[in-house]
Amino acid sequence: MRLEHLGDRICILGPSNSGKSTLAVAIGRKRGLPVVHLDQLFHLPDTDWVPRPRQEFVALHDEAIQGESWVMEGNYSVCMPQRFERATGVILLEVSTALSLWRYIRRCLFQSERKGGLAGGRDSVKWEMLHHIVVVTPGNRRRYAGMFEGLDLPRVQLASADAIRRCYADWNLSL
Repeated sequence: MRLEHLGDRICILGPSNSGKSTLAVAIGRKRGLPVVHLDQLFHLPDTDWVPRPRQEFVALHDEAIQGESWVMEGNYSVCMPQRFERATGVILLEVSTALSLWRYIRRCLFQSERKGGLAGGRDSVKWEMLHHIVVVTPGNRRRYAGMFEGLDLPRVQLASADAIRRCYADWNLSL
């Protein structure tokens, strides 16, 4: 599928550290779409990833999806129904749990800034996040794959790191 077939309101889903933020920025740059990182809406800036109150996050999310165009990356299933109502296309990323863990640890130890990072925050290895990647994410993968299959929208599933790399080349995206 061509990138243009996904429309002007694109959702990117996938496990932690699968490359959602990087892909969103690349698509936003290529298509001239504003990029929305849901982690930045969910967490308070200038904190160590402290969540906002749920109602505040939902309000920020619902305001963001009212835009005429965007590429929005992140999961947050509490808001998926209204996001999918507005979306014109969806991309589902998949990478192995081992690669997700490797990317998380590398990001925390060696990257001072990253696409989609929290303003004023610094990533650090957290047991809660390790647990999320190893224990919680496998169930989420199945749930998101089921939701993805049920969508009546243009959609692309990139089922490996190699598929993601090929997509960058096919769509002529730059990092």
